[in-house]
Amino acid sequence: MEETMPRIKNFHVTIKEIDNKVLFLRKLAKGGSEHSFGIHVAKMAGIPSKVVNRADEILKQLEQIRKAHNQHSAKKISKDEMQLSFFKLDDPVLEQIREELIKVDVNNLTPVEALNKLNEIRKIIGK
Repeated sequence: MEETMPRIKNFHVTIKEIDNKVLFLRKLAKGGSEHSFGIHVAKMAGIPSKVVNRADEILKQLEQIRKAHNQHSAKKISKDEMQLSFFKLDDPVLEQIREELIKVDVNNLTPVEALNKLNEIRKIIGK
């Protein structure tokens, strides 16, 4: 977006990797990051290991697609190949969460009702 919109600037948080762990250094640097650290952040946030492990598998698949694309730059990769939808994953728990979210009318939800709904969703994932 930085290339197409003059007021947008791309920055990333600097990191240091030690023994397969990521430390966020709280310093901004110009440009994008080399890697996505969403999985590391998910681990730090206490996301269940089953979800984190599956995300790691998907990331490896996407990296393989990107590597193949770089080797065969003539092949056009579609947006759908590079970006997976959370709700397109074949997982009954995610489907149940999706259904719960669809039922919520966020425009008429009180803060207490929102917290109760989040608690219900946490129970669905077993946390």
